[in-house]
Amino acid sequence: MLQDAPMYSYIPVKDVARARAFYEGKLGFKPKEVTPGGVTYEFAKGTACFLYPTPNAGTSKASQAFWQVDDIVRVVKDLKARGVPLEKYDFPGTDADGIVTGGGAKAAWFKDTEGNTLAVIQPLS
Repeated sequence: MLQDAPMYSYIPVKDVARARAFYEGKLGFKPKEVTPGGVTYEFAKGTACFLYPTPNAGTSKASQAFWQVDDIVRVVKDLKARGVPLEKYDFPGTDADGIVTGGGAKAAWFKDTEGNTLAVIQPLS
């Protein structure tokens, strides 16, 4: 039942204006809808995320969302060019650019202005 329904990510933010400056200014997102409760951004294949205000933003130590990409090296280079620093983890398989290869994928992580960890993933298959 649920697997047949669309799924969306909720990204908690402490300051919606500050978060929008990051998501729209640094990442280049365009809002689909802005409401008093937050901001919706749409992505490929009918996916989306919703930024919503909460004092609990940035408290999760796990990734909040990830984008599956075809060329992670190009995406990481673009993020860095936009001034988005990557998180550095001491994982086996980490290259000089901070891209980790393991578990059937390449991955890189970064944080938004609210302390949320986000990722880009490229499957190896």
